[in-house]
Amino acid sequence: MNHIAAAMTWLTASSHWTGSGSIGVRIGEHLWYTVLALAVAAIIAVPAGLAIGHTGRGRTIAVACSGALRALPSLGLLTLLAISTTAGIENPIWPSTIVLAILAIPPLLAGSYSGVEAVDDEVTDGARACGMTEMQILGRVELSLAAPLLLGGLRSAALQVVATATICSYLGMGGLGRFILDGLAVSDYPQMLSGAIVIIVLALAIDGLLSLASRILISPGVKHALALTQQ
Repeated sequence: MNHIAAAMTWLTASSHWTGSGSIGVRIGEHLWYTVLALAVAAIIAVPAGLAIGHTGRGRTIAVACSGALRALPSLGLLTLLAISTTAGIENPIWPSTIVLAILAIPPLLAGSYSGVEAVDDEVTDGARACGMTEMQILGRVELSLAAPLLLGGLRSAALQVVATATICSYLGMGGLGRFILDGLAVSDYPQMLSGAIVIIVLALAIDGLLSLASRILISPGVKHALALTQQ
C-alpha cells in the first residue's frame, strides 16, 4: 500500500508534468509509436483480410501465419532486429515499428476476413444481381457489414500494441516504458509503478474511445443485421 501511495505522490508532482521527459511528453511518444505500428499493420493486414474473406482463398495460410506471428517473442525479435543491422541501432524506430506491427497484424487480419465471411451469401448474390462488380460488392456492401468485426480487431490490436510499446525504451527510445526502465536502473519503485499505472489507464482510455467510435460509426441497420446472423 505504501508503494501505491508513493506512486500517487510521484504522479501528482508538478515537476513530473513539465520538461522534455514529462508524463505528457511520454504519453505522446507512446501514442505515436502505437499509431505508426497500427498504420503499418493495417496497410498489410486489412487488404489481405478483405481479399481472403471475399474470395474464400488463402484462409488456411492466413490462420497459420497469424498463429506463427502471435508466437514470436516481441522483446527477442526487437533485440535481433536492432543488433543485426546498423540502421537498427542508429534509428531504433524501424525495428520497434516492425515488431509492434507484427503484433498487430493477426487481430487485424482475423477481424477483416472474419467480418467479410460473416456477410450472408444472399446479400452478396443480390448485389451481383443488381449489376455490381466484385470490387463494388466488397467496398459498398461487404465492408460496411464487416465493420463491427473489423473494428473489434482494431481494438484488440490497439490494446496489444499499447501494452507492448513499453519495450521500445530498451532501445533508448521514449514512451511510457522509460519510467519503468529508468526506475528499475535506480530502484525507484514509485516511478516504475507510476509508469505501469499510466500505461494501464492509457490502454483503458483507448479501448473506451474505440468502443465509443464503434457505436457511432456502425449504423443501427448493420448492428441489427449482425444480431440476426448471430441468432
